[in-house]
Amino acid sequence: MASIVLVMHEPLGAAFAACAGHVLGQSSPLTVFDVAPDADPEAEVTRLARLLQEQGDAVLVLCDIYGATPFNIAKRGIRLATAQGIDAHLITGTNLCMVLKALTEQQENPDKLSESVRQGALRGIVSADQP
Repeated sequence: MASIVLVMHEPLGAAFAACAGHVLGQSSPLTVFDVAPDADPEAEVTRLARLLQEQGDAVLVLCDIYGATPFNIAKRGIRLATAQGIDAHLITGTNLCMVLKALTEQQENPDKLSESVRQGALRGIVSADQP
C-alpha cells in the first residue's frame, strides 16, 4: 500500500488526520508534515526528503495550496526522494474528501491512487442547494 503524507500549513495536516480518524472510527495511517509559519524551508526540504524515504517505496503526498511554501517544500523534497528510488506523487488542493479517499483506496501504485484521489475530489464537489 502506498504511504500517505500530508504536507500542509500548520495545523491543517494534523486537523485532517484527526478528522479522518473521527470519520473512519480509528486512527488513520497518515504521516503529517505540518509546516510552521517560521519554518526554515531549506531545513524542511531535507527533513521531508528523509521522511519520504522512510515511508517505503511508494508515497502519495497531499498538499493544501499549489505554489505555497508547503507545496514548494514538498516538490523539492519529492525530487530528492525520487532520486533515491522513491515513487512519489503530489496532489494539491487537498480537502477532507481526498484524504478519506486516499485512506480507503488501499492501492499499491501511487500513480493510480493519485488519479483516484483526484477524481474523488471532483465527485465530492457538489452544489448542494440545487434539487
